[in-house]
Amino acid sequence: MTTPTTSSRPLAVVTGASSGIGYELGKLCAQEGFDLVVAADRPEIEKAAADFQALGAVTAALQVDLSKTEGVDALLEKVGGRPVTALLANAGHGLGKGFLDQDFAEARHVVDTNITGTIYLLQKIGREMRARGEGKILVTGSIAGFIPGTYQAVYNGTKAFIDSFAFALRAELKGSGVSVTCLMPGATETDFFERADMLDTKVGAEKKDDPAEVARTGFDAMMRGEGDVVSGWMNKLQSAIALITPAGLAAEQHRKMAEPGSARK
Repeated sequence: MTTPTTSSRPLAVVTGASSGIGYELGKLCAQEGFDLVVAADRPEIEKAAADFQALGAVTAALQVDLSKTEGVDALLEKVGGRPVTALLANAGHGLGKGFLDQDFAEARHVVDTNITGTIYLLQKIGREMRARGEGKILVTGSIAGFIPGTYQAVYNGTKAFIDSFAFALRAELKGSGVSVTCLMPGATETDFFERADMLDTKVGAEKKDDPAEVARTGFDAMMRGEGDVVSGWMNKLQSAIALITPAGLAAEQHRKMAEPGSARK
């Protein structure tokens, strides 16, 4: 892939772009006239980049661990100093099973990917956008951030942070010319549940949202400069109910969806 350093098209940076929502966001950016720098921690990012290139976007791809600041620095080097018009911070990982039964290194990797690497990237590119007085940021949060995540405690906790962080950053950047949009999907048909070892759960086994539709909802909201968007009417209803449901009850409801073996109940 060619590093997009000389093109006259605006540049978008998309993380977690090898599959799922991130892949669909990359396609939308390519179709809507952006060049791309894309990153993911899986080798499939090269195939994804070829797809984006075929849609007309000069595309640079990087397989990298974005849970580490060194990985984020490598992504920034790939950008090569070109102004970033849109940052779509979508990289994230999940992890199922009870917290005390998880490998702590895996749990920490979820925290470092979903939070540490994400906010480091946001600060680096966000500063450059603010200095120019223009830019669009899309952060993939989740309606999981509204719900105590029994058997997904670490993941839901990270999304609660990201949802809150995105709202706060948007307020801090008010009047700067830089918009921050938080996309909050529900369960989506991606490899998330396989990678999180949750295929035996009710939420892992049931029908989920189309990632292309979720991505379109988020992309359009970002382009309009909206503050937050929940994809799908069922997710809108679920997030509204979560805000008025006692935490203990919400945690028990989440247990029914995410407890190991719940797909068979």
